[in-house]
Amino acid sequence: MEEHGGTRGTESGPFTLTADALLMRPWREEDVPALLEAYDDPVMRQWVWLPVSTPQEAADWLESQREGWESGTRFSFAVTDTARGGELVGNLTLKRPGPDPGRAEVGYWTAARARGRGVAPRALEALTDWAFTAFAGEGLVRLDLLHQVDNVASCRVAEKCGYTFAELLSARPPEFPLDGHLHVREAPGRSEAAPAYGAAHLPYDVSPAGSSDSR
Repeated sequence: MEEHGGTRGTESGPFTLTADALLMRPWREEDVPALLEAYDDPVMRQWVWLPVSTPQEAADWLESQREGWESGTRFSFAVTDTARGGELVGNLTLKRPGPDPGRAEVGYWTAARARGRGVAPRALEALTDWAFTAFAGEGLVRLDLLHQVDNVASCRVAEKCGYTFAELLSARPPEFPLDGHLHVREAPGRSEAAPAYGAAHLPYDVSPAGSSDSR
């Protein structure tokens, strides 16, 4: 049986989420080599538009994640596998950059070495549970997941985790040359269907490749 858990960060320790053997925690400086290895993958590069190919780019990326935690607009987790010695297996992000506290966006990617092990669905389910619990008091009732139409793997993850297809988003070249899917998951207890929103009506600058979390 899969188990999810989480602890809120305190002065004595960082914020973590768990899902079976997966441990999700804030990114660290020592993750740079694994981060560069993850981005040095043709499949990964197919979905991202911000490269991370040098130590400086990796340092800048980590700084962006740290700033997101401090501002409360982006909560990015390094996904590690404790059953494999803490191996870095992916990235998981909750983004709350828009003015509407009722909605946020999720994003993720899985390192090449860990694909096929169910990392993304387990991690995403843990993040989803945490988000709806942690931000319920602020009115969070909806999570959006976006991916480019040809990102079939991300579509499967979305469906497996209960993110219902809501709308086809138009391409926004040059950054997003193809159309995208918008998937939505409502907070537990919400009986009404999620409304369909096009790109122009979403409360943040959407990325049809969002589930690869390229931003």
